[in-house]
Amino acid sequence: MLRWYVINTRPKKESQVERLFEEGGFTVYCPKYIREKRVGPFFPGYAFVRFEFPEQFHMVKYTRGVKRVVGNDDSPTPIPEEIVLGIKAREQNGLIVFEKYGEEPAVGDEIEVVEGPFKGLKGIFRKEIGDNERVMILLNYVSYQGMLLIEKAKLKKA
Repeated sequence: MLRWYVINTRPKKESQVERLFEEGGFTVYCPKYIREKRVGPFFPGYAFVRFEFPEQFHMVKYTRGVKRVVGNDDSPTPIPEEIVLGIKAREQNGLIVFEKYGEEPAVGDEIEVVEGPFKGLKGIFRKEIGDNERVMILLNYVSYQGMLLIEKAKLKKA
């Protein structure tokens, strides 16, 4: 029966191992994300491979770039498919997406600025500007009402 297992790869060999398994007809999943404008592995040194134990174990274990198959002395530890599907569900365009300050605000939500010189200000999320990185918020204070253009990453839903 095909099940998911975790493999430990040699340092910085996740992509090579992923390619070798794909060429060998295996289902492999190596989640990636963007950090500081660079794509990298979500779990450095690890990947998920779907194979039949014990029939294909030897082939997986001795694939170039694989250090070991995660498990105990007796056998590798299978991973429930829900775990892999749960990680895949967080992807957008093939990359894991982080919600830096929880749930993303939508138009009309109360928000709070959590970074920068306006930290602590509260307002209403008005609209997104351009490439979804900048937003307009409505500030409403005792004797002042105004709009502020700010980076979306510096907000959290209040």
